Parts: sequence; C-alpha cells; structure tokens
Amino acid sequence: MPATSSTQPTTHLGRTGVEVSRLALGTMMFGDWGNKDHDDSIRIIHRAIDAGINFIDTADIYAFGESEEIVGRAIAQSGRRDDIVLATKFFNGMKKKPNYRGGSRRWIIKAVEDSLHRLRTDYIDLYQMHRPDEHTDIEESLGALDDLVTQGKVRYIGSSTFQPSQVVEAQWSARDRRTARFVTEQPPYSLLTRGIEADLLPTTLRHGMGTLVWSPLAGGWLSGKFRAGKELPTTHRSDRDPGRYNLENPAIKAKFDAADQLGSLADDLGVPLPHLALAFVLRHPGVTSAIIGPRTMEQLESQLGAATLELDDATLDRIDEIVPPGTNINPEDAGFTNYWLDAARRRR
Repeated sequence: MPATSSTQPTTHLGRTGVEVSRLALGTMMFGDWGNKDHDDSIRIIHRAIDAGINFIDTADIYAFGESEEIVGRAIAQSGRRDDIVLATKFFNGMKKKPNYRGGSRRWIIKAVEDSLHRLRTDYIDLYQMHRPDEHTDIEESLGALDDLVTQGKVRYIGSSTFQPSQVVEAQWSARDRRTARFVTEQPPYSLLTRGIEADLLPTTLRHGMGTLVWSPLAGGWLSGKFRAGKELPTTHRSDRDPGRYNLENPAIKAKFDAADQLGSLADDLGVPLPHLALAFVLRHPGVTSAIIGPRTMEQLESQLGAATLELDDATLDRIDEIVPPGTNINPEDAGFTNYWLDAARRRR
C-alpha cells in the first residue's frame, strides 16, 4: 500500500546545487488562457508558496505575457523573491511579425528584457528555450544565453521539449564553445505519456541535467473524471481543443480506456488518481520536479500532497501492465512534431 507524509520534499536541480520542490507550480492557466481573475490567481500562487513550493514556472507566451505579469505581481506582494526559484521560457511568437520569436540572438536579448519587466525582477533563475529552433544554429542561441548569464540577468539556462539528439548536440556545443550549458530539460511525462523513458530520461541523466516534466496529469485525463460508465466530462481544456477528446479517434479511445483502468487502480489503493499520477512521474530517478498547472484553488489543494506518496513495486508493476514503459498511448501527446517528416521535406 502507498504511504504518505506531511512534508513538501525538495531535491537538487541537476548538478547546479540549487534546491527545488518536487512539485513546481506551472502558471499557464493564469490569465486569459484559464483563470482570468488576477487576484484569485495570485492567491493560488501565494498558497503554493505557503505550502512549500519554491519553484514557479511560466513562459512569455502564456496568455501573451499576462501570466508573467500575474506571477510578477504575486512574487512582489509576497516579499519572498529570494526564496523562489523562478523559471520562464522564450521562443514562441509574441507578435505576428518577423523576428518576434525563435532562438536568434536578436530575439533572445529582446525577449529576456520583456520578461524581466513583466516579472518585476532583475534576474531569472532558469531561462528556458521553449522549443528547438530548426532555423537557428544552437551555437547562436547558447552564445546569447551565455551573455545573459555573464550579465547576471539569468542564473541558469534550460531547454524544453528537445529530442534526445538535440539535447546531446546542445551539450556538446556548450562544451566545445565553452558557453553556459542547458542544465535542465522540460518534456511531457505522465502515466499515459511514457515515451521519454526510452531515450530522453537516460540522456538527461547521463548529462547531469535536471528534468522538469510538464502535463503530469495528461491534460486532465488523469484527474479521475474520465471513467467508464460516466458521461465524458466537459473541461476547460476540452472546450479549447475538443478534437483531443474525440473518442472516435482510436488513440484517444485507448487513452480513455487506460485512464479508466488507472482510475480503478487508484480506487483499489485508496488514493486520488492525481496523487497516483504525480507520485508515479516523481518516482523515476531522472525526474527532478513535476509541474502542476492548477486553474483553481481546489485543483491546487487536490495535488499538494502527491509528492509524499510512495508507490510500492506491485503498484508500479500494475501500471506497467496498463501502459507499457516507454510508450505514448496517443503519439500526438509527445509535445514535439517532427518537421522532417513533412511531405515537402521527404519528397524534395
């Protein structure tokens, strides 16, 4: 049977020596994309900090800067900036104009200043490249990021949703050019999306990187609401993207069936499915923190105790029977679209 304790555990962020909570607060749902009430969002952030979460992750693209503004206000009001490890990201297009996106030196230098302003801080603890940039040499991006580290505007740098070969290329480039290196990678990982177990997690472990996993509840599929015999729930995410919840798609039907079986397993264990889901991803030795993304205070409270849940071998074996190790039930959940498989590139 699983066991729980009452503390909020922490661990080290790769080999940086920085100590972070095993649950990180993701803020994509604060602002126009989710909770539009800024004061309520700030209360949720303050509650997370009070509960022992010292790691907050955001991005410039979340509600096009609005999320960063909310996070900046919340941290300023808390008076605890020095206690918080603050992470944000750049890459996605902030305007429908050229040069307001990507990994170029030109954009990185502009993007970091914009984020610093919105976050009301003079430094970012972890500045992450939100996706790999097929149009920009990684040396270009690392060179600009290295300058930000030297200037003190950024403490550490990381990547997000890079493929294993891209992680290795970035590590080798940083070594050869003697620039700052990515100390973290941020991929998707959940009970339903286990693809990173096959190659990415071993790769980040070999390079001493911290791994911060996003969507550990699989976009709400592991909330406990997706069960056989019940009407398919309407959620904030399903309203935004109904196609990803269409059970006529065989991959999505398979995901629903697996979520139902995992829900039954959680019932047998006497724990909420979200706790089982979060405890599972945190059990992997390559995972540093799981990024939770609550939209409401209730959602936050329902996840706070998960990091102290311990899973026994029998439970892990049963999970492996439901979702085989190293597999994604729905390949579209991998978070990365391989542009090299586009027809125009294959049939040149």
